[in-house]
Amino acid sequence: MKLLKPTWVSHDGKPVFSVHIHPDGSRFATGGQGGDAGLVAVWNMEPVRSADAESDNKVPKLLCSMTNHLSCVNCVRWSNQGKYLASGSDDNDVMIWRCSGSGNQAESWSCAHILRRHSGDVLDLAWSPDDSYLATGSVDNSIVVWNVSSFASTPEIKAVIKSHAGMVKGVAWDPMGKYLASQSDDKSLRVWRTSDWKEEKAVRGPFDKVLLCL
Repeated sequence: MKLLKPTWVSHDGKPVFSVHIHPDGSRFATGGQGGDAGLVAVWNMEPVRSADAESDNKVPKLLCSMTNHLSCVNCVRWSNQGKYLASGSDDNDVMIWRCSGSGNQAESWSCAHILRRHSGDVLDLAWSPDDSYLATGSVDNSIVVWNVSSFASTPEIKAVIKSHAGMVKGVAWDPMGKYLASQSDDKSLRVWRTSDWKEEKAVRGPFDKVLLCL
């Protein structure tokens, strides 16, 4: 394993809280704090892979930066097909981004949808394996599952799960999409069936300290 730390990947000295590589490896996204708002940035992977590309001024490093979130961005996640990018923020919103061509920046990523249901900071996001659902976890102790199978209309809420007694810090799907796992400040990990969104299993014993992430 080789460790690389490109100095040009920065939020101008502000904290970066999330990073996610695009499924095709061509770019990566970061989320965190911007100037006086949340920042989502899309970066070119080629200058990371190649020293020649890194030193070539014709090869863009920052592809696009978006400051639509009103507060710090806690999580960024590409859809499995790579067409969309989701971001969750302290402003309680989830934003869905898609590439809309070129503009003033190397790429133009526009906000296609804003998902609003949480009453607290959004801490984590996870796309289902087939990209038909997006699960979000929040400080408000809830998990919201959004039906995002079609973006022709506004995504609908498929399920709201409120069984955790503490903030939900992580959500993850099994590879077949039959189960959704969540972990919380209530020191539990829970597994939910996607057939009816009921609890399949709750694991508490091993966690004598607060879980940090999935």
